Amino acid sequence: MNNIWNKVGLACGFALVTSALPAAAQTRNAALFAAAEKAQPAMIETLRELVLIESGSGNIPGLIRIADYAEARLKSLGATTERIKVLDSERIMVKGVLTGSGALKVMLLAHLDTVYPEGILATQPIRTDGNKMFGPGIADDKGGMAVILHSLAILRDAGWKNYAQITVLFNPDEESGSVGSGETIAKLGEMHDVVLSYEPTAAKAVAKEEGVLLGAAGTATVTMEVKGKASHAGAAPEQGRNALIELSHQILATQDIAKTIPGAQLNWTYSQGGLVRNQIPERAYATADVRLLAPDTAEKLRTALQAKVAESKRVPETEVIVKLEVGRPAFLGGERGMALAKRAQSIYGELDGRKLAIFPMTGGGTDAGYAARSGKAAVLESMGLPGWGYHAKDEYIEIDAIVPRLYLTTRMLQDLAINPAK
Repeated sequence: MNNIWNKVGLACGFALVTSALPAAAQTRNAALFAAAEKAQPAMIETLRELVLIESGSGNIPGLIRIADYAEARLKSLGATTERIKVLDSERIMVKGVLTGSGALKVMLLAHLDTVYPEGILATQPIRTDGNKMFGPGIADDKGGMAVILHSLAILRDAGWKNYAQITVLFNPDEESGSVGSGETIAKLGEMHDVVLSYEPTAAKAVAKEEGVLLGAAGTATVTMEVKGKASHAGAAPEQGRNALIELSHQILATQDIAKTIPGAQLNWTYSQGGLVRNQIPERAYATADVRLLAPDTAEKLRTALQAKVAESKRVPETEVIVKLEVGRPAFLGGERGMALAKRAQSIYGELDGRKLAIFPMTGGGTDAGYAARSGKAAVLESMGLPGWGYHAKDEYIEIDAIVPRLYLTTRMLQDLAINPAK
């Protein structure tokens, strides 16, 4: 989950939560459940190994190390691997492909990067306290990586090959907006029947129930630049045209503009104006975080902003330039995503009636938006481990969710191979 959106929002930022119990629960697959139980100690070790590789979005050496680790693990599973350079930096995507003998084409998606600075382990070391395992990035998204790797290992050991292709994609820039990997995610998503994305879900201590996610906002950035005229702030202030005053005025004038546009949200988050104390500033600049819940929302918001700025100038002879740049697309799972979510609920119901919530929407953004962009794949988000503290101190996962989440992925893949998503 990237740092341009609220991590709490992914887990709890929904207007409604559906948590219906699955219809008549089927019998638990004893062999898969036993394999998931057997895999838990090894998965805990994988989590430890992943967290010990510090891989913040700006830490290129760390991202290369975790890419090496991920590629080696995928090769050990029998995957053909590919390293794909992202478009805007030295970061590396890792793609692994498993080829089977069936018809199912599915992509499993998680990210390599975290938000934490290099050296974070010195102050936030790995530790365990009861049912919680702590570590920077352990839930977001190293838990998702571990679920994918160990689920595939379980299926390999069981000799399961009833699929045409399983593609695993680990991207290194999700936390910075997936600017360099988004198009690759979108193109690969279009080539598959189903995409399962492995962002974390909220810990039971926070959301009461584990869950999966059906919708997430698209993201955009608004920039506002004001050009004025510099002058001496003490001797000749009247000769200047104060860009900072005009910027402040325009921020106040536009702060609620998104409320008039259904599906839009805008919050001014950064501003800068002036260089020294004794000069009327000739330039000022601000940015706003934007969330978009409908395809046409961005253009409506852009038009409204430009009209508002044009009609509300305060400082004469200043120029105000406002731009809106769309980033990650909205994720709307729709009926096909809901069908996957209900299938997941039914599988969880096999675990002694364990409940699984369906979170309809969050104000946050997710790579599932890219994966679902073409509309060809059925997409479900938050197949990763329940946890909390994302992007903050003391991030953790819940250990008692490891076996259920391994069971969910392995059973889901086997079920999709027999009963394809429609």
